[in-house]
Amino acid sequence: MSGVLRFTTGALRRRRRPLGRLAAWSAAEALPALLAGQLTARAVDHGFLAGRPGVGLAWLALLAAAIGVGAVGTLRAYACLGDIVEPVRDDLAHRVVSGALYHSTSAGARPDTAAVARLTHQVEIVRDTFAGLVMVVRGFLFTAGAALLGLLSLTPLVAAVVAVPLAVGLLLFAATLPAMIGRQRAYVRADELLGTEAGAALTGHRDVTACGGQEVVAERVGRQVDRQEAAERALARMAALRSLSLAVGGWLPLAVLLLAAPWLVRSGLTAGAVLGALVYVATGLQPALHALVQGIAGGGLRYAVTLDRILAATARPGPPTSPGLAGEADDAPPAVAPIGSPGTGPTPHAELVGVGFRYGTHARPVLDDLDLTLSDGDHLVVVGPSGAGKSTLAAVLTGLLRPQHGTVRLGGSPVDGSGPAGLAARRVLIPQEAYVFTGTLRDNLRYLCPDAPDADLSAVVDRLGLGPLVHRVGGLAATLDPGTLSAGERQLVAAARAYLSPAPLVILDEATCHLDPAAEARVELAFAARPGALVVVAHRISSALRARRILVLDGGRPRSGRHDELLAGSATYRELVGHWRGAPAGPTDAAPPHSGPATESTARIDGSRADPEQIDSLR
Repeated sequence: MSGVLRFTTGALRRRRRPLGRLAAWSAAEALPALLAGQLTARAVDHGFLAGRPGVGLAWLALLAAAIGVGAVGTLRAYACLGDIVEPVRDDLAHRVVSGALYHSTSAGARPDTAAVARLTHQVEIVRDTFAGLVMVVRGFLFTAGAALLGLLSLTPLVAAVVAVPLAVGLLLFAATLPAMIGRQRAYVRADELLGTEAGAALTGHRDVTACGGQEVVAERVGRQVDRQEAAERALARMAALRSLSLAVGGWLPLAVLLLAAPWLVRSGLTAGAVLGALVYVATGLQPALHALVQGIAGGGLRYAVTLDRILAATARPGPPTSPGLAGEADDAPPAVAPIGSPGTGPTPHAELVGVGFRYGTHARPVLDDLDLTLSDGDHLVVVGPSGAGKSTLAAVLTGLLRPQHGTVRLGGSPVDGSGPAGLAARRVLIPQEAYVFTGTLRDNLRYLCPDAPDADLSAVVDRLGLGPLVHRVGGLAATLDPGTLSAGERQLVAAARAYLSPAPLVILDEATCHLDPAAEARVELAFAARPGALVVVAHRISSALRARRILVLDGGRPRSGRHDELLAGSATYRELVGHWRGAPAGPTDAAPPHSGPATESTARIDGSRADPEQIDSLR
């Protein structure tokens, strides 16, 4: 929780002036708590018990005036609150958005559905609970402090008697805070996992239906619902501990004071002083303690745990290591000798030599001593179980992730030291989440090639099957509203944008997962016929049937080959194919013809230029 403390103290330090105004009005609000016991004692002793009711009423009138001042202080204190709380909300919203964008681009990860929960739900929790926490803490400090000062001025002996159980109640509450924090953390985590699980189910509902996995997915989401319920029940049980703290710190002083009243009177304390002490405890200390305990145990815990979760999830590990994010001034690729096949031959579009990558010093390697060459006309499909490293490979290949060892070259030049413009000229990556901005369809398609003529746009529209979308929105000049497009339509726009890019290397990281199989086949075959090289992180195993080469990642040494070779030699590939066996393949799903010897299944995966006849067969 040290990060929460640093964030909170930093936010308060940056807002000293609003805090100063809040403190001033809080002091005015605490005026009744400071004077209530004294004025009550004087009204009783010097007024009513002395047979002078007018004097007693005059003292009570002063108390009423103090209460009026306190009411004005309360009103103005709440008016100061917005100047303290709203900037905190803005800071958190900026942190969540920038952190989600950073992690998505730097790690090549899938969309973080939990980021939506953090931005919409958790940030609002922090905002509201931070406001409540500020009010209850300053209320306790000023109100309890004023009551103790008044009690001390009235009778020091009673102040000492009352302060002891109050301190014990506060210590008891502080001792139970770690357990309360643990329960609250479990609840927030269960809430986030439920959002992630439900978001994944909704995103992949078409594939779930196609595979007949409704019951399995419903059971997984149901388990998260049950976990959230159990976490919330455990959190509710902590209310018993809060009640114990309130009983010791709030009610015990009152009981002690009532029981000791006869002895205090015999010791020389006046009846008015005893009554005044009871007023200080009952109207000052006890309500202040109750507000503090309930506020911290409720909103305070939600604030600490939720903010801790936000800070951990949006943390950025130091300076960016990715060349594409470092922002070097020199965007031109460094001049190095071309690296191609031994002797002569064209420079590969991409080459990985001895590449290793792992998430964390002691984590299992995701990529281990991997060699990969992608030449002109190459069409590689990457398959494997979830978490095998497919998206990591795509991110390393494009320069978005830097491997711990090995070399990555694009167009013969190392990605280390290449600026964003230099990398963009050599590769284009289309992630699963397709981004479409508000603007004309023409501007969306031209984003990576601003000078593309309309004739090229029309050709790409026909080739990738965007005709129905163009007709529906009203032509290339129509303004797009991204919210009105389906996920598949957004993926088609992103695919067409990448197709027009001058970059020779295209990586599709599950970039067609929202398209039906026929539309997906059309897009992949169009990219396969495009000059350059194509890498497809497969969403469906039918993508592998269209590839020249298939790369299987399963946590061990990668295996490369054609469909029939991998069926015979890779248990992982046979299992992946089994998940889709029985799905009819259209004419475009047939594997393209191949010639020549089979590729050896080792960590070395060498590509070669595709035959023109093979490219024709892909059309």
